Amino acid sequence: MDYLTMREIGMIARCSNTISDIEFRELKLEKGQYIFVVRVCENPGINQEELSNMTKVDRTTVAKAIKKLVEKNYIEKVSNESDRRSWKLYPTKKAFQAYDFLIEEEQYTTKIALTGFDDKEKSLIFNLLHRMRLNIEDDWKLVKRGEQRSYLKNKKNNK
Repeated sequence: MDYLTMREIGMIARCSNTISDIEFRELKLEKGQYIFVVRVCENPGINQEELSNMTKVDRTTVAKAIKKLVEKNYIEKVSNESDRRSWKLYPTKKAFQAYDFLIEEEQYTTKIALTGFDDKEKSLIFNLLHRMRLNIEDDWKLVKRGEQRSYLKNKKNNK
């Protein structure tokens, strides 16, 4: 029965992403690019590694998304003075103009998703989901480094 929880979370995420991908077409944002626009607007000067960790998206996907967002004039890449291998990311005027709309859509989707829940339930949902993310985050970091999760190691050792 526990697996159904993760399936529900997955369905919520896919529904939300589909809605966003369709709603943000007029901004020429596609496949979750809006997440990066929002985070860069909220964290000017962030680098791609930090953005990857913040969004829980792999570095390659972040790099591809940032490249497209630079081409679309949403993000500006500036050489990092202290580390020549990394770039600082800044929102453009176009990004800030889109930001208000993106946040308004996020708030509306959140309102719809939490319809019928009182403040105590909303707090409980947040706290439980936060704990779930923290539980799985170590495995995410492990896999991201190219290592195997412990259950796979144990499975191979028992063969």
